[in-house]
Amino acid sequence: MLDRSEVGKRGYLNEDFRLFHLKDSRAQKLDYHYHEFDKLILALGGKVSYVVEGVTYFLQPWDLLLVQHNMIHRPVIDPAEPYERVVIWLGREWLQKRSDPGEALDTCFETARQRGFHLLRFGAERRLEYMQTIQRLEEALVSREFGAARLADTLCQQVLIGVNRDILRDRTAQEQRDSYRVDPKMEEVLRYIGEHLEEDLSVDALAGRFYLSRYYLMHRFKAVTGYTLHQYISQKRLLRAGELIRAGVPVMKAAEQAGFAEYSTFLRAFQSTFHMSPREFR
Repeated sequence: MLDRSEVGKRGYLNEDFRLFHLKDSRAQKLDYHYHEFDKLILALGGKVSYVVEGVTYFLQPWDLLLVQHNMIHRPVIDPAEPYERVVIWLGREWLQKRSDPGEALDTCFETARQRGFHLLRFGAERRLEYMQTIQRLEEALVSREFGAARLADTLCQQVLIGVNRDILRDRTAQEQRDSYRVDPKMEEVLRYIGEHLEEDLSVDALAGRFYLSRYYLMHRFKAVTGYTLHQYISQKRLLRAGELIRAGVPVMKAAEQAGFAEYSTFLRAFQSTFHMSPREFR
């Protein structure tokens, strides 16, 4: 079963959103992990690459990385330079409440997921606009002046409106091949897994579908993504089941729709990963 030391949940968000402005002089080695909230990472300095669902992104200053909830990811930080960034955690309920009909604020994250590409790169003018808005947001979050909380809420929405507009009209980073590295065949495998969790995803079934040997598939998948095929599929199925359970789907039905053939296997895996029963998780 999945080793939580390799892939586990990291960070808890009790507020509507949180902003961190961080600068590390010593590189911190982080394992693959995921969040139940959406996350924006704005790189400001340093040498860092991010692996998100098997794609490696090489960040430059003022690059923006979008990490949707339940996406497995990990930063790789070069200790030669201090790594500075602004990170914004976004609660999914808050995103839903602040959205308008037909204009969901989390559209940018869903668009990135559908494209299989999560990086935005801006020109000088847009960088200045983001810098000013984020600086005002940081100030509002620590201010005790009248209306500071409402102003911070509004500014966070403003950041997201900008991200949504930019992701729909700008593919600059995607066109720059030196900004990321991806294995096209493994990208196909990852996309297929995400869209067919309820089906047979055994090594033999996947190897046959993509005309690969079992050995090559297992070893290449591990080399590209950092985790084994079995671990990845197990975790994705558990996260899908959790989504369904919280949406009100009966537990046994959620397990079935997430691809678990046996309820007892699902129950053991769920409790091992989330440290609670499915009913408590709901």
